[in-house]
Amino acid sequence: MPERTSYDAVIVGGGHNGLVAAAYLARAGRSVLLLERLDHTGGAAVSTRAFAGMDARLSRYSYLVSLLPPKIVRDLGLRFAVRKRTVSSYTPTVRDGRPTGLLVGGGEARTRASFAELTGSEAEFTAWQEFYGTTRRLAERVFPTLTEPLPTRSALRARIDDDAIWHALFERPLGELVETTFRDDLVRGVVLTDGLIGTFAAAHDPTLRQNRCFLYHVIGGGTGDWDVPLGGMGALTDALTDAARRAGAEIVTGCPVTGLATDGRTAEVSTVEGGPIGARRVLVNAAPRELAALLGEQAPPPAEGAQLKVNMLLTRLPRLRDPHADPREAFSGTFHVAEGYDQLETAHREAAAGRLPAAPPSEIYCHSLTDPSILGADLVRAGFHTLTLFGLHAPARLFATDHDATRERLLAATLAQLDAHLAEPLADCLAHDADGRPCIEARTPLDLDRELGLPGGNIFHRELAFPYAEDSASLATPAARWGVATDHPAILLCGAGALRGGGVSGIPGHNAARAVLEEG
Repeated sequence: MPERTSYDAVIVGGGHNGLVAAAYLARAGRSVLLLERLDHTGGAAVSTRAFAGMDARLSRYSYLVSLLPPKIVRDLGLRFAVRKRTVSSYTPTVRDGRPTGLLVGGGEARTRASFAELTGSEAEFTAWQEFYGTTRRLAERVFPTLTEPLPTRSALRARIDDDAIWHALFERPLGELVETTFRDDLVRGVVLTDGLIGTFAAAHDPTLRQNRCFLYHVIGGGTGDWDVPLGGMGALTDALTDAARRAGAEIVTGCPVTGLATDGRTAEVSTVEGGPIGARRVLVNAAPRELAALLGEQAPPPAEGAQLKVNMLLTRLPRLRDPHADPREAFSGTFHVAEGYDQLETAHREAAAGRLPAAPPSEIYCHSLTDPSILGADLVRAGFHTLTLFGLHAPARLFATDHDATRERLLAATLAQLDAHLAEPLADCLAHDADGRPCIEARTPLDLDRELGLPGGNIFHRELAFPYAEDSASLATPAARWGVATDHPAILLCGAGALRGGGVSGIPGHNAARAVLEEG
């Protein structure tokens, strides 16, 4: 039970963004209560012993870190670190009947040679360098704005100071840029995948949802690097929970919020344990759909997730059909499966027509190669490893009927695509838990909706937005200036549904806290 009946700030939801907000506000001397319906904090950023009797702590839902600003780590004194991956990606394929692949990483010389061997010249590698040189310059300009007051569209365009990239990424479908920059289908596909993480879109989708997803995936940290959280994703939220408590925030788990009410100046929170609990400000670290339900208002338009998340524990890494590929390198970065450009477009068309893709695309990586600390010492000595698979173009609508059977069919089809590039079946490498079951678990969008309250399993809570305000928008209040406003002045969004939300970032939590502190 909460210790008091009123607080300066009540935070609804104990995911990483709510914890960031709680830590900042408590450090500023505000009285803070954080309420979490589950029996633990962390939301989607948790580590779990997923398999009975196996000493392996897997990042069950979110699993890599790109968007968390070092500023937040420094400000809050977090005992948390990430580690770079030595290989960016490996993409297996078959050319002229010969198993081969594209390795990006291991030094410029190796990457250049891999491009040349796959494509027959250095042209694609040169285009790759120029393309990602441009996105890095974009990241250097855009990423710092995410923890500043929200820029207007014209202000962000002026800051980027590159009309060509603005036009290509903010005004025209991503597919146009990919197709004019690259010629090889496999290279095009590797680039396009960053626009499709949890986003159901075609390369030429006129809504530009793929562009917005791509932008967030290439600007992280000002570099676009995706890093491995040491100790697993739960290490981040454990550090945030510790920081919030050390600052004086009160955290109550196992306490679902059942309703919100506001008179425009203050707000009240009702819980299953009783209430009401008064607050000058309520910060909601939940999806806009959940906020509408708590207020008794009409839900926003549906937001559909589109991914299959699979966690595995292996007794060994599988050998690859490509004789030149070392599994320890190939799986340490992002291992792309069935993600050629045409394959991605075909899978989208099939799923949009209501069918499971015949060749489901996915990307895989092995956390334990970069950070073996998530495994017990006995498993490390025995050569065990984890594999994390993120499947694309698996929209929630496909699971609306016969959910469990559909999940199993999609999982089997996805693993079959991986097996096509392996010299031994993945099933032969799977560990078995204490009850003799294979160490593999899969989550669909509907599983994520049920377990985490993600609407339609959407990992971003709703459609991602470009990180600016329209020039005509009113930014008269701190909440509007920081991109965390709702229709109610006393209630702010501090989760992924805020204007610059999405991904493991802490940015909405930081920005909501800044808005509250600016109000005085």
